[in-house]
Amino acid sequence: MPNGLAYLMLLIWPLVCLILFRTQKLDRALIWSILGGYLFLPPLAEFNLPLVPAMDKTSIPNLSVLLILLFGVKYRVNLWPDARLAQLLVAGLVLSAIPTVLTNSDPIIFEVLRNTDPIVFMVDQLPGQSVRDIGSVLIAQLLSLVPFLLARQFLATESGLRELLTAFMVGALIYSVPSLIEIRLSPQMNVWIYGFFQHSFEQMMRDGGFRPIVFLPHGLWLALFVCTGLIAAAGLARVAEPERRLRGFCVVAYLAVLLVLCKSLASLAYGMVLTPLVLFAPLRWQVRLALLFAVVAVVYPMLRNFQLIPLDAIIAQAEAINPARAQSLEYRFNNEEQLLARAAEKPLFGWGGWGRSLIRDGETGQILSIPDGRWIIIFGTFGWLGYICEFGLLALPLAMLALYMRRHGEAALSPLVAPLCLILGVTMVDMLLNATLTPLTWLTAGALLGHAERLMPRGAAAPRHALGQTAMSRTRAEGKRTVL
Repeated sequence: MPNGLAYLMLLIWPLVCLILFRTQKLDRALIWSILGGYLFLPPLAEFNLPLVPAMDKTSIPNLSVLLILLFGVKYRVNLWPDARLAQLLVAGLVLSAIPTVLTNSDPIIFEVLRNTDPIVFMVDQLPGQSVRDIGSVLIAQLLSLVPFLLARQFLATESGLRELLTAFMVGALIYSVPSLIEIRLSPQMNVWIYGFFQHSFEQMMRDGGFRPIVFLPHGLWLALFVCTGLIAAAGLARVAEPERRLRGFCVVAYLAVLLVLCKSLASLAYGMVLTPLVLFAPLRWQVRLALLFAVVAVVYPMLRNFQLIPLDAIIAQAEAINPARAQSLEYRFNNEEQLLARAAEKPLFGWGGWGRSLIRDGETGQILSIPDGRWIIIFGTFGWLGYICEFGLLALPLAMLALYMRRHGEAALSPLVAPLCLILGVTMVDMLLNATLTPLTWLTAGALLGHAERLMPRGAAAPRHALGQTAMSRTRAEGKRTVL
């Protein structure tokens, strides 16, 4: 049960965001308003208000920065993408709530003695969704896209990309302090500060020690964030001035050690493979690999539906590395099989919210299958429409940048683009295993989409990137920055 401080932190975060916008340049304030909320606000704690989505550590920062940029800063906010395919995917993702709600008006009833019609011995039920729920789901979908839409406008320049990479690296360095404390003393930060533990403590015990969780939903989320910070640090070290390069490599080494201590096999594999690539491989290899990751993530459900994924071979390979992890992976695959069968009953628009897409006991309503991957969650909730729009929107910037590089060559791309592409691509792959879609993922995708739109403006010849372009160059003509 969250304590008073947890709810107080949620209440004062809009004020923290306003202070950031008053004291920092716009791109930095935008990043740290969302990144700071993700890292330091309490998980699970939320305000449930009627007819609107829950206000929590994700929605409060998103709503705060949107309102500040709309009403507190004299910049014209343009939330609508320039790329037509991006427009279609954004509209589809937001508006997918309408057919999903309208096709799930029937309640799901749990009853005993099912063959006693017309008498029904009802034990429990999940209510159907009604027209009044459309507004809440639409707002939730739109709020989740706020980091993407704002990053597309304000983080798309060379300076914005560098600011985003720096924030990921600095955030990982800051988080290393409580993480090392939890590795040594056990995961207790959230208990000490917010009064509760946010997950199963047993899952934080690994290999005779502990893996940290701090204020995130799970230790896997923290390990992936450390991996993100490691890739960002490697990207910055590669482009650093010679006198600063040694310090950059020291940061890379420190975060690599921290990633090992996080005891997450998947994130450790990502870091071991991608960090050398970011440091030494040509940019074209990095962008193409990121696009390959995105393609795998997008087509994965189709391959699963047609039984084309060699699940047994994957489990056997995992067992050769770590039998315990192989058992966990097999459990996930079995869950996915059941949830895929459930989703197949409503493939186009899904089952909607409130856990309607989960496998439950027909009499008691007890949940029998837990979804792990983001892909199966969005597929079961919003069907093919929601899945294609969400994963397609994340993959689109990578496809656009790879296309631009193919047409104009590797030299046409900023060296800061490649590590962000890999961060986005590897997160999409991880979303096949875990529900690790976070506001940071949307920030990254939005910044890359905006950068790609600048390189490939609609109806004009594609210009090469300009290293000297500042983050505010595009918006300066729209008015001076003043914060209320």
